[in-house]
Amino acid sequence: MRAIPETIKQLLIINILFFIGSQFLGKMSYDLLALHYFNNDKFIFSQLLTHMFMHGSFTHILFNMFGLYMFGSPLVQMWGSKKFLFFYFSAGLGAAGLQLFVYHLEIQSVFSVLESNGLTFSAFKNILLDGSYNPSILQYVDENSLTSAYSSFNTSLVGASGAIYGVLVAFAFSFPNSELMLLFPPIPIKAKFLVPGLILIDVFFGVSSFSVGPIAHFAHVGGALAGFIMVWYWKKNQFNKNRWN
Repeated sequence: MRAIPETIKQLLIINILFFIGSQFLGKMSYDLLALHYFNNDKFIFSQLLTHMFMHGSFTHILFNMFGLYMFGSPLVQMWGSKKFLFFYFSAGLGAAGLQLFVYHLEIQSVFSVLESNGLTFSAFKNILLDGSYNPSILQYVDENSLTSAYSSFNTSLVGASGAIYGVLVAFAFSFPNSELMLLFPPIPIKAKFLVPGLILIDVFFGVSSFSVGPIAHFAHVGGALAGFIMVWYWKKNQFNKNRWN
């Protein structure tokens, strides 16, 4: 087993401490530290950072931390700690930004229709807060759209997955021919094929009506996109050769 870079070790420890703390504090920790939609009263700016250290389950944190260790370690060794941390948190912010933007589009598409029929944003926000509404508004919007808007307004984002997707992209960009073993089926596949495939799967589930659970697919896509932009820019400007130690 290869040595864990100090930067990766510190990130692992912080994530584990946040997870243990959230198990004791419960809902209060998620209200305070998970990322909420920016018009939700629970939103605070610090959540843009803290949500990256929160996880919803043991499986959630296990897979994310495994990915951080596996794919983040060689990047730290290549880039240095400061450059990796800049990349990691930038990818996480890109992930959060895209997912919040998608939430905003879903909410705004419903509100624009209701607003044109006389509903104020204050009244619409009350609908989103308690989930109850006058059935007469269903003549303007369908129930599925209302449910989607309600979910987007009240869902909180947790996890390092968006940042990890950025790390995956950087790994595939830097080590394209590295062979990675799939779990199902257990066959090796090169990083340059596997990582784009994972992103396409997230795009598919993000835009389709199929669901595989409470997964923020566009956060994955946002992290991957932010990661790609950074490594592409660094390589284009020969920045990729510089360590930030």
